[in-house]
Amino acid sequence: MAIPNKLLLTDLLKHNVRCEKGIDHGPVICPWMHPPVHRILGWVSRPSNLRLQREVWRLDQLKGIKEQELYVKGPCSFSDEQTLERFPTLMNANIFNRNGQKLGLIADFVFESNKGNIQHYLVSRSNPLIPGSSRWRLSISKIIDKQPGSISCNIDTFEDLPIEKASLKEELLTKSRKWKSQFQDLTHNASDKLEGWIDDQVSENQNRSFDDSDEILDDYDSYDDWIDNLDIDSSEEFNRMNKRNRNTSSTNDRDLDPWI
Repeated sequence: MAIPNKLLLTDLLKHNVRCEKGIDHGPVICPWMHPPVHRILGWVSRPSNLRLQREVWRLDQLKGIKEQELYVKGPCSFSDEQTLERFPTLMNANIFNRNGQKLGLIADFVFESNKGNIQHYLVSRSNPLIPGSSRWRLSISKIIDKQPGSISCNIDTFEDLPIEKASLKEELLTKSRKWKSQFQDLTHNASDKLEGWIDDQVSENQNRSFDDSDEILDDYDSYDDWIDNLDIDSSEEFNRMNKRNRNTSSTNDRDLDPWI
């Protein structure tokens, strides 16, 4: 029957209260809170559905937790439903962002079992009684103002908060965002590789063009060297050499052609 250091309010609401005499005092129906300092002082149980009487227990009366029961020591205080409705609470309080836009409401909170200090709240977009709805963790440092039934927070959306429990819809949205980001990264990487390959091809083609240009220049240089090595004193002598070569070529062609 050990008591955990931290408790979730909704876990407490699932238990029945049993005193040291073995009497069942009914289920826990709501917390007894002190919102100005974010603290839970105790809880309220309903001993019977046929009576309006409610029983109020202090947190320091909790002596053990086992399965579906809370074990308490000492007598309780008695109250009624109308009086308890005037007790301040932040449960189901509306949550507004820094611009005054409603985001959701408080669905649950985590508190210390020994002193009752609230560690953080769990917030929801919709009715917290709907099974499978998402929960985000709202730290007390994010709260900038609180009034009966409402809280103002220094956030824009619930996406600014760490998610505590994701619904099926929220998980699909998160996965789709992740897949989209991965696809974009893959596309960017492929584009970078393609651009690098094109740059390499262009650079290789330019190098080949430079090599071909060097070979042509070498051919021109060789031709110039051949001209320079000829023993030709003037342009007239060069023309006479060309004429002799043409005559020789024509004679050879006539000798080879049987019809001439």
